[in-house]
Amino acid sequence: MIATSARSTSRASSSRSSAKPLTSYKPFWAKRFGTAPFLPMSRAEMEQLGWDSCDIVLVTGDAYVDHPSFGMAVIGRVLEAQGFRVGIIAQPDWQSPEPFKALGKPNLFWGVTAGNMDSMINRYTADRKIRSDDAYTPGAEAGKRPDRAAIVYSQRCREAYKDVPIVLGGIEGSLRRIAHYDYWSDKVRRSMVVDSKCDLLLYGNAERALVEVAHRLAQREPVESITDVRGTAFVMRSSPEGWQEIDSTEVDQPGRVDEHVHPYQTTGERAQEQACASSQQAGEQVVRVVRRKNANGLNADAPSAEPMPTQIAADLNAYRPAVHMQPGAVASSATPSRIDQPHRVAPPPRERSVIRLPSYEQVKADPVLYAHANRVLHLETNPGNARALVQAHGEGHTARDVWLNPPPIPLTTEEMDWVFDLPYARSPHPVYADENGRHDGATKIPAWEMIRFSVNIMRGCFGGCTFCSITEHEGRIIQSRSEDSIIREVEEMRDKVQGFTGVVSDLGGPTANMYRLGCKSKEIEAACRKPSCVYPGICQNLTTNHDPLIAIYKRARKLPGIKKVLIGSGLRYDLAVKSPEYVKELVQHHVGGYLKIAPEHTEQGPLSKMMKPGIGTYDRFKQMFEKYSKEAHKEQFLIPYFIAAHPGTSDEDMMNLALWLKRNGFRADQVQTFYPSPMATATAMYHSRLNPLKGIHRPDGPNADRAEEVDVVKGERRRRLHKAFLRYHDPNNWPLLREALKSMGRADLIGNGKQHLIPTWQPLGDGGYQSPRRTNSTTGTMPGKRATVATPAGGATTPKRASVAGKPAKGTLLTQHTGLPPRELGAKAPARQGRAGQTARTPDARTRLDAKRGSPVGRGKRG
Repeated sequence: MIATSARSTSRASSSRSSAKPLTSYKPFWAKRFGTAPFLPMSRAEMEQLGWDSCDIVLVTGDAYVDHPSFGMAVIGRVLEAQGFRVGIIAQPDWQSPEPFKALGKPNLFWGVTAGNMDSMINRYTADRKIRSDDAYTPGAEAGKRPDRAAIVYSQRCREAYKDVPIVLGGIEGSLRRIAHYDYWSDKVRRSMVVDSKCDLLLYGNAERALVEVAHRLAQREPVESITDVRGTAFVMRSSPEGWQEIDSTEVDQPGRVDEHVHPYQTTGERAQEQACASSQQAGEQVVRVVRRKNANGLNADAPSAEPMPTQIAADLNAYRPAVHMQPGAVASSATPSRIDQPHRVAPPPRERSVIRLPSYEQVKADPVLYAHANRVLHLETNPGNARALVQAHGEGHTARDVWLNPPPIPLTTEEMDWVFDLPYARSPHPVYADENGRHDGATKIPAWEMIRFSVNIMRGCFGGCTFCSITEHEGRIIQSRSEDSIIREVEEMRDKVQGFTGVVSDLGGPTANMYRLGCKSKEIEAACRKPSCVYPGICQNLTTNHDPLIAIYKRARKLPGIKKVLIGSGLRYDLAVKSPEYVKELVQHHVGGYLKIAPEHTEQGPLSKMMKPGIGTYDRFKQMFEKYSKEAHKEQFLIPYFIAAHPGTSDEDMMNLALWLKRNGFRADQVQTFYPSPMATATAMYHSRLNPLKGIHRPDGPNADRAEEVDVVKGERRRRLHKAFLRYHDPNNWPLLREALKSMGRADLIGNGKQHLIPTWQPLGDGGYQSPRRTNSTTGTMPGKRATVATPAGGATTPKRASVAGKPAKGTLLTQHTGLPPRELGAKAPARQGRAGQTARTPDARTRLDAKRGSPVGRGKRG
């Protein structure tokens, strides 16, 4: 399937140096039909537009919302602007191919995606339990998409019209483009290219790749020959000509694989280590080749007494003309490949190099090789220096390779403006409207409601958090819109979106404050191979100037009709503290009482596996937050989020986090347990118990001392324990925590004093906890039921009406984030504010459990 023509070769080479602008393509002939108010979802809508067929049919697992925050809407509008007739089949019944024929046969190709979320993460919780709702479905109805939706949809598309090419995309395809660990089946699965039998898989934000593919298919180019588009993956059965394959199928074995760059090393430190490079020609690589004598004069103490590895021998033979002897070196005719002095060999050009990863069968059987493949993949993600990757699937006559081209070239500011300025309706399709023609009633789509009044200002993230999928999907190079484009969207939302009250819910993106941040030098950026620009510290080459973002905030909040501009995206506070002016603008004008940030943990062990900054950075931001809030005479609160059971987290780490939470007065209602998403670095740790950030070596191999093993939290009981530490205040968790603390030798934390983590007494309850997403619930009390209050041993329990019309009973203590104002409980005396943002409760505002009303476990005693 690899095209080896001169045309394809030249195109592949040129694509790395420049990218064709999205607006430079000649529109397809169907552009004469104009712009559709909504992309059609039925034959009737097609007829109203004057269409007899669709050029492209997009199949998605989400409801169709014509808003730039929904991937299918963006792709559909981009293709429409290129002149194609685009139809959408949203959340079809996948039990048969008939629903996939609703719009007729596509003239060019199917576009398939599972939706804005991975279908498995969308349907299952971190504990593999089925969710009761789906935020991307009208009425939040669950069950509207199948497991592994992209595979199922592709199969049904093939059954409907088998000769129509299938182009698969979206985040589900991005995270499964090679063999990947599947948390739900607890095994390594094949690349989605193989399982879905698609013709092309497009990973990342795929506008550039999809526009090129669409125009080439429109020119009747066979899909099998489209093998040179960046950001694509496909199956091939034979190796192409003119490519240099680099073997990286094993670890702890030398070969012609470029040395893995230390992820924490700056470009300057790297250059210092390679000081000898100043004397070598550009593009050359220093290789030390050691002379070895044979039986007629071979050194018995040669460093390597074993035969030369096949790959090294092949590489040396292939590049022998490029080897230059140092002055004074002596070469033996009997052993021309072994020289005493360092020699230089020219590496193959990156644009014609492909790295062979361990095969699917290898990574499935060997977790060490899985971690190795994951590390290589993440090192080849910079569009400026990434090489193609290939991974074999199958053996014998069924063997085939999955070929991954380098990542796509990021969009320019002008292209980002063009994409976001397209004529989106900024509303769900009318088919989802209720009897009143509205979308905020029974048919409300929660995901749309959340972003209804928000504006996306950028893409990408250079944070590199190992548990996050943003970098794998959107890349680490920030793609920003212009200020004028952002303001135009705010004004359009103000004037056209029904229900707008003057409050912009968010100006952000994957992060709140990476707008226009990036490397100071394009040359350094193109050469860098670090997975994060902000860990373990902020790179010296990274710009941290927040002035462009401050200007947008100020301009947006001064627009007529705009009452408030809030920031709801995740804030990278280690960057924010570099710009006090930004923190001041944010805190004094763009916080609606609470600001959510994610330190994720307090202990260095798990933080180093997450690639997150230390808790000291959070403390510095908190000081600035409180300072500027006080200056503005505002009472505002920070809400930190933490992850339980992340790889590298010990039980002691979670205990220390719980102590930090209690010391600082935090009581978390909602807790996130680590969720191993496909292809994430943290997932590789979870599966292999090794740390890919430090390089992969076999624990029983020659470099065992360099292998770092990771403490992985597996098993339901231990995961529950780590989650219980985060909710140390929930009495339902106290029995589990008591047992754990005793086994850890920390029974000193069990008691009834302020210095203790959990008490010795145990209140009675129904053992249940209902998420505050559902109702304003309390521990041991279900809405509409009677609460059981603990009584002395041997006494009778007295039922007390817990709620009236769903409200908690007077005097019931509700779990909440400390720092939030206390809920109205009917207390006679108001709560007084304590230190560190804690709320001190009056005796009337808490449930009293003293010696006379203790639990049977404590026999009525508190001490």
